[in-house]
Amino acid sequence: MGYYLNIGNDGFTTVRKGHYVDKTGLIEFVNSTLGTANKLTCVTRPRRFGKSFAAKMLCAYYDKSCNSRGLFQDLSISDDPDFERYLNQYNVIYLDITLFISRAADVKDVVRNMNEQVMAEVAETFCDVPKGADLAESLVGIAKATGQKFIMIIDEWDALFREARDDIKLQKEYISFLRSLFKSSWTDMIFDGVYITGILPIKKYGTQSAMTDFKEYSMTQPEPLEAFVGFTEGEVRSLCVGSDIPFEDIRRWYDGYVLGAGTHIYSPESVMEAIRRKRIGNYWTQSETYESLRIYIEINEDGLKEDIVQMLGGAWVKVDVTMFQNDMTTIKSKDDVLTLLIHLGYLAYDADSKSVYIPNEEVREEFVRAVAVGKHREIARLIRNSDHLLEATLNQDEEAVAAAVEEAHKAGTAPVFYNNEQALRSVIRVAYISSVDEFIKIDELPSGHGYADVVFFPKKSSAMPLILIELKWNKTNKGAIRQVKNNDYPQVLKDYGGDILLVGINYDAKSKKHTCKIEKYHKSRTI
Repeated sequence: MGYYLNIGNDGFTTVRKGHYVDKTGLIEFVNSTLGTANKLTCVTRPRRFGKSFAAKMLCAYYDKSCNSRGLFQDLSISDDPDFERYLNQYNVIYLDITLFISRAADVKDVVRNMNEQVMAEVAETFCDVPKGADLAESLVGIAKATGQKFIMIIDEWDALFREARDDIKLQKEYISFLRSLFKSSWTDMIFDGVYITGILPIKKYGTQSAMTDFKEYSMTQPEPLEAFVGFTEGEVRSLCVGSDIPFEDIRRWYDGYVLGAGTHIYSPESVMEAIRRKRIGNYWTQSETYESLRIYIEINEDGLKEDIVQMLGGAWVKVDVTMFQNDMTTIKSKDDVLTLLIHLGYLAYDADSKSVYIPNEEVREEFVRAVAVGKHREIARLIRNSDHLLEATLNQDEEAVAAAVEEAHKAGTAPVFYNNEQALRSVIRVAYISSVDEFIKIDELPSGHGYADVVFFPKKSSAMPLILIELKWNKTNKGAIRQVKNNDYPQVLKDYGGDILLVGINYDAKSKKHTCKIEKYHKSRTI
């Protein structure tokens, strides 16, 4: 076994000794591409979403230097008709780009070291390597001489773009190295299959990908591999069976990435840590400082601040993901920032509506931390204002609620949207940002006679009352409360079993003022 050529199955053996979620369906997909025009596969996803596990799994399956049958015989791939056909049948070149970076005295030497070190190992294994040849030339000669093609697996393929984000010369040198392997007439002679994985899709120059022959599966276009991006809902349910953490608690905190045809995806890091520690917590976001998020949300692009405010309040924001250059430096627009945050996992993307949103409570808290210490002081002020608003609501301080909503209106909504009822709902969404700690927010909850505009359900661990908000535009706050009672909205919430605050908020377009009416609806009366 070598360091880069046929490294064996130790990596996947270690994975199997833990609580492994069967993702070997990915092997079946890669098998279907071997030797075809689709044999170059690039799968990208956020950090700690299982990229390295997948790479180690594929290495263990294809590597001819080891016997991995025992590692796979109880997994789904063993039922595939091609399981035995490809099992441990290839010379596999496995490159972990972060390893080369960590071992280099200077990051500028990484590409040269990569070529030389892999070449040395190839030359040691195969005697007929011509002197002075580069890696691509050597591999094509070996494949012709032996009649055996290679499989190459690259983990963290984009690490140089992240670690040396400003070194354009080094990045171009790296791309040239990859193109010599994957973008030439020799590619078909050398490889039966290639699998590269990382966070960022393949670098673009203008609108053209640097390696156009790769089939890419990313956070913006994962189909048909969406089930392999992270844990599916079914897998999370199974993990929760017999654990101390109920699935509903996991879902409330970590659900939110919805890929492909409605496939709900969870961060493996968050789920496994919550189950292991027997406590819901911010585990995925803790694996990297919020400074990394703050850097991008503070980029001075028109409309970015307003979009962040709206997303903190639960809104979805339109985005064009097509012009992103797939690096961390060529940021030319607000859409580039939002697209980068999709690939980093801080935002989720809905392909049907072409919109982004903050996926779950874990990530939302990371945004709040990032803006609290960042340059967007007005957003931090808005969050503090939200704390006061929630306190005023619970104290039934109507004037303070109206004043806090007024402040949120000024800070969080573009003027063009001021004068309509939908804008008022948008303001309320922003104004009650702090509610995410104690409540689950539902917009337009159906009742027997209409919809409750906004309902804040207390989380299980919270002693808060339920808050039901009815919104009016150019009417009266008392009319809002009256509509709640007439439509009997609290009756539709009869299973809640606790106290309910009825909050009526009206916006007068002429005076540009908000007014508020709050009443306590006691469960003893109806529920």
